[in-house]
Amino acid sequence: MVALPALYTTPMTQVVLVGITCFATVGMFSAVSNLGAGGTQDVALSDESQGVLYGLFALTGLISGGINNLLGPKITLFIGTLGYALYVGALWCLQTQGTRWFLVFAGAMLGITAALLWSAQGSIMMSYPLEKDKGKAFAVFWAIFQFGSFIGSVIALAINIRTGGLNSVSTSTYIAFLVIIFVGVASAFIILPPNRVVRADGTIVRLDTTTKVHEELVAMLRLMKDWRMLALFPMFFASNYFYAYQGSVNATVFDGPTRALNATLEGAGAIVGALFIGFFVLDNKYMSRRNRGYLGLAVVTSMIIIIWAVGLSWQVTFGRNYVTVHGRPINYHDSDYKGKGALFFFYYFGDACYQALAYWIMSALSNDPFTLARFAGLYKAIQSAGAAGSYGMDAVLHPLLNEHLASWSMMLVSFPLAFLVIRTIKETSYEEEKVVYVDDVATKEMEEAGSESEKEGEDGGKEKESVKSDVIPVPVAASLEA
Repeated sequence: MVALPALYTTPMTQVVLVGITCFATVGMFSAVSNLGAGGTQDVALSDESQGVLYGLFALTGLISGGINNLLGPKITLFIGTLGYALYVGALWCLQTQGTRWFLVFAGAMLGITAALLWSAQGSIMMSYPLEKDKGKAFAVFWAIFQFGSFIGSVIALAINIRTGGLNSVSTSTYIAFLVIIFVGVASAFIILPPNRVVRADGTIVRLDTTTKVHEELVAMLRLMKDWRMLALFPMFFASNYFYAYQGSVNATVFDGPTRALNATLEGAGAIVGALFIGFFVLDNKYMSRRNRGYLGLAVVTSMIIIIWAVGLSWQVTFGRNYVTVHGRPINYHDSDYKGKGALFFFYYFGDACYQALAYWIMSALSNDPFTLARFAGLYKAIQSAGAAGSYGMDAVLHPLLNEHLASWSMMLVSFPLAFLVIRTIKETSYEEEKVVYVDDVATKEMEEAGSESEKEGEDGGKEKESVKSDVIPVPVAASLEA
């Protein structure tokens, strides 16, 4: 086994690396999606492709954790990145060639591959760090990942402003996105498996790198019977439900450059929200782990109530016919834009905190990467089922007010059930789980190497004795005569 630099094998380095992978793939997908109907301005087509995407995402998510455990995180991540390149390419083809069917097909492929990527990502982010650092791990990952959305939105904003307010996304924008995505595809190969990662306390994440098919089937059946996972289903379901609503508002009310600006503010809000909740709430070193969970739940609940109440006060003033009523969409120079950008910022600030709490609760239930890969897969499956439902609701043009109230009420229902799960969190899970220290592994390897050397030495000695016994003594005189 090749020796690796100590910094490279640390959990936080691996979290940063998987963040970079998602920065360049999922981040670019988020950026182009936030431009309003994926940059297509065809809300119905975008909703159709997104519905197919999240529908297959939900189905694949049920088994994606097992696939990750069978293939390992590196291969799973690589496969998972490919769908993002295909989808952005399909958006480009739609704009230049009008190939509507290809966008729906790309959405289906992305749904399958994205489930694999997020299962591998969830396993790494939740299992590699120490228990006291899991909030920080989410904050670092989410900030890097959302920075991709932020940078992509800045690129789109700059390009679209230069075009003089072109409503459709320019070709150069898609090219910039695709170049960054292919960098992300290549970066998947630098991720380490759990047996090569060493935590600060000297423990290895896990010695085994893969499992067997029958083990995964049994483990998934057990997972579906865990009442804690069932109690978290409403939180999982609600965690992406509001994206369709927010994207529809962005596409309905604002022009092209302003949609790009809103997407930039969303990325900034997600980054700030993740850093806030991860460093200052969920990993507060002055509180016990369960109390940190209670504090996180209280903070997230308060933010969701305040932010969405403000959003409701604006939503009741308009509908899907905004442009028809007002004559044109809102531009960021207009006086009507005041406060709207801040709302989009805080929508995603709250989203980051909500997702952080969900991930933190799951990571507090186990430290095993295989178990957490299954958790992540189930989380993304239920989350994607909710997203598919929300895009389906938006596709049939339900009133935006109905979508707002549905999204908000689902989050509010999830909080009491999350409280019940947090009550079961223990101060540590290390005592119940098998912990392996890297020094013990090194000692064992040295002992095995030593025993093999001794065995080889003994075998060599026996061979020498055998050779000696096979030699027939020859009299000196005879040897001289010969």
